[in-house]
Amino acid sequence: MGVTGKWRAVQQVAPQRGQVLCGLAMAMIGSQGLAATPGVASSDKLTDEEKKKAEQDRPNPHHEHIEVVGLWHEMSPKFTASLLDTPKSVSIISRQLLTQTASNTLADALRNVPGITMGAGEGGNPVGDRPFLRGFDAQSSTFVDGLRDVGAQSRETFNVESIEVVKGDTGSIAGRGGAGGAILINTKMPTLKNAIDANLGFGNADYKRGTFDGNWRITDTGAFRLNLMGDDQGVAGRGPTHYRRFGVAPSVSFGLGTPNRVTVMYYHMQNDDLPDVGIPYNNPTFNARTDGAQRVMATGSGAPVKVPFDTWYGLENRDANQDGIDMGTLRLEHDFSSTLHLRNTTRYSETTQNDRWTMPDDSQGNIYYGYVYRRLNSRISTFDTATNQTDFYGSFDLAGFKNQFATGAEFTREQGKNDTYTATVNGQAVTSGTNFTHCATALAFSSGTCTSLLNPDPGQLWTGDLKHTGNPNSTRFDTKAVYLFDTITLLKQLQANVGVRYDNVQSTYRSAAGEYGRGDNLFTYQGALVYKPRSNGSIYASYATSAIPPGNSVGQGSDDISLGADRSGNIGSVLKPERDRTIEVGTKWNVLHNRLLVSGALFQIDATNFKITTATGGIDNGGTKRVRGFEIGLNGQITREWAINAGYSYLDARLIKAGGAGAANGLMDGRHAPNTPANSLALWTTYRIIKPVTLGAGVYYMSKVYGTDSPTAPKFVPGYWRFDFMATYKFMKHYSLQLNMQNLANMRYFTQAYTTHYAMQAPGRTALVNLNVHF
Repeated sequence: MGVTGKWRAVQQVAPQRGQVLCGLAMAMIGSQGLAATPGVASSDKLTDEEKKKAEQDRPNPHHEHIEVVGLWHEMSPKFTASLLDTPKSVSIISRQLLTQTASNTLADALRNVPGITMGAGEGGNPVGDRPFLRGFDAQSSTFVDGLRDVGAQSRETFNVESIEVVKGDTGSIAGRGGAGGAILINTKMPTLKNAIDANLGFGNADYKRGTFDGNWRITDTGAFRLNLMGDDQGVAGRGPTHYRRFGVAPSVSFGLGTPNRVTVMYYHMQNDDLPDVGIPYNNPTFNARTDGAQRVMATGSGAPVKVPFDTWYGLENRDANQDGIDMGTLRLEHDFSSTLHLRNTTRYSETTQNDRWTMPDDSQGNIYYGYVYRRLNSRISTFDTATNQTDFYGSFDLAGFKNQFATGAEFTREQGKNDTYTATVNGQAVTSGTNFTHCATALAFSSGTCTSLLNPDPGQLWTGDLKHTGNPNSTRFDTKAVYLFDTITLLKQLQANVGVRYDNVQSTYRSAAGEYGRGDNLFTYQGALVYKPRSNGSIYASYATSAIPPGNSVGQGSDDISLGADRSGNIGSVLKPERDRTIEVGTKWNVLHNRLLVSGALFQIDATNFKITTATGGIDNGGTKRVRGFEIGLNGQITREWAINAGYSYLDARLIKAGGAGAANGLMDGRHAPNTPANSLALWTTYRIIKPVTLGAGVYYMSKVYGTDSPTAPKFVPGYWRFDFMATYKFMKHYSLQLNMQNLANMRYFTQAYTTHYAMQAPGRTALVNLNVHF
C-alpha cells in the first residue's frame, strides 16, 4: 500500500542491495525516520553526501500526507535486487496500511494479502499464529528482523513497521521450511528525529486500546525509541470472549548516520485472555445411543452447524490463555565502504503458554442428539531461542559484470518443553470411558463437561479439577547454516538471480517413552533470469527449492519427531525431509509515472516426501502434493488523492498421493488440499475527498476452505465476502480522528477450518473510533 510522505520526484541514485523500487523518493513522516524509498537507498546505505542531500530534501512533517508506492523497509540483506527486479511474488503491508485498516494483530494484517489462510495450531489449538501461504504451513517460516521466530504466539503489530510476505519456495532464503513462502516482520527502529505518536481507541464489544510511540534523539548519532500498548476488548457477537494484552518495546541506537552502528532492542508482550471457541461441524461420526435418547439432527454436508451467531461452548471459569514473550536483540553494523557492509545480529527470546480452552468435540456424534462434549485442550509450554546471524553484503564489479551479493552464516538453538493439564470430575479423568465423552450420564451435564448444542451456558460452573499432567516432552533443534546470494547484471536488460544455502540441523525429542534424535543436511537453492524490456518493468522465470525435516516446528506446531511408539521403532529418526520446488514466471511494472506497481505471477509448487499413513498403518515418505495457481497485484497511487492495495489469488491445490490406512488408502488422492481457498481477493482503497478528510473501503473474499476434502466425511467452511469502511478527519495540525467499521454487513463467516471437530467463527460487525496524536 505504501507509506506516508510528501510526494516529490528526485533524481535516481544507484540502487543499494535491492532497496529501490521505481524512481520516486519520500521521507517517512514522524517517528518513522528516513525510509528506503523508490529510487533512493535507505539512509544507512547512502554516502555522506547523499545523506546530507536527503536530509535537506526531507519534507516538513507538518505538510500534507499522501501515499506512495510500497517499498522494502529495512529488508533482509538476502534480497539482492530491487522489489521490481526480485523474481518472486512479494506483498508489502506498510505501517500506513496497518493503521488505516486497524490491523492490531498479525492475523488482521495478513487479511490484506490474498491466498493466505490461518490454520489451527498444534493439537487443534486456535491460539497462536499458523498462517498458510499457497496452501503450505508457514508457522516455522515467520521471521522478525531477519531471524526465525517459531514460538507459538498471537503476534501484535504495535511495534511493527512493515510486514513482507514472500511467496513460493524460500528454502535458500529462510532455511528449513518455506514451501509456500515466508513472512518477514520488521520492527520499529530508532531514528535521529524527535517525534511522538499516540493513539487512544474505543469501540463496541467493550473495545479499549491505547498505544504510544516515542522517538528521541539523545546524542548527535544516538536515539532512543519506546513503544507501548494496552488492549482490553471483547469480540463482537462472540459471547464472553475477551482479550487483555500489554506490550512494551524499548530500543536504542548509537552511531546512526556513521559507518559503525549499534542497536539494542527488547520486546515484551503478555496476555490474559478468555479465548474464543469453535463451532462443531455438522457431520461427525455417528454413534448410536443405547440410553433411549432421540436423534434430533440429520447428517450434514460438512459445514459448521447452524446455531445462533453468539453461540459459545466454552466455560468461563475453566478457559483461559495466559501467554507471554520476551525478546532481546543486539545488532552490530559496519560499513567498510558505500558498497560493502557487515551486520551481526544476536537474539535470545522466551515464549511461554499456559492455555486452557474448550474444544466443541464432535468426534462421538453427540451433536446428532443435541449435545456437545466440552473437551479440554491445554498447553503448558516454554520455548527458548538463542541465535546469531552474520550478513556480509554489498556490490562489486567482476569481469565487467555488476554483482549485488549477500553471504552469511547462522547458528541457532531452539528448544521447547510442553506439558498439559488433566481434567477430572469426582476423581475420574473425563477422557476415560464414555460417560463424559459420549455425554451419557447426568454427571456429564451437571459438572458442565457436556452442554446443549443449541443453548449452551458459558457461565455454568464447571465442578471438575485441573492439575498438571506431569508428563512433559521436549524438543531441541540446532541449526548451523551458510548461504550466498547474488544478482548479476549480465546485460543492461538481463539479470541473473541466484542463491544457495546449506543447513546442518540436529533435532532431539524427549519424553517419558524415551529419547529420539536425528540429523539432516539440507541443500536448497534458487535461480532466476530477469528480463527488463524497459527500466520500469521486469519479466522473470524462476526455480526454487525448500526442505522440511521432521521436527521442523520444534514442538510448537503440527510437525514433530515424536514417533517412537510405532512398532517398527523410532520412525521419526529415519524419515526423509520433505522436498519442495516452485516454478514461477511473472512480471512487475511501475506505471502512472512510477506511482503504481502492477504485478502478476503464474506458478506450480510440487511437494514430495511428506509423511503419510500407509495401507498397513505405518508411516513413510510417500506423500506428494501439487499447487498450481496465479495471482495479480496492484499497489500504490492512482492519483494524488486515490490510493489502492489490491490482489487476487487462484490456487488449485491437490493431494496427488495422500496414503491412508486400510480401506482409506488412496481415498484422498486427487482431492483438495486443506487450508487452501481456490479463489481469494483483498482490496483496500482510500480517497482524500478534501484536505482533512480521507475515506477508505475494504472488500475481502475467500471461497470454500476445506479442513479435509474427504469424500466420506468432508469438513469445510463456506466462502464469504467481507466489507470494511474507514473515515479519517485531521484537525489542529497534530490530531486526527479515525472511524473503522469492520464486517459492515455483519456476515457470519469462519477464519479457521480445523481438520476435525470444529471451525473458528469471525467477529460480527465492529465499530472503532481512534484519536491519533502526532508531534
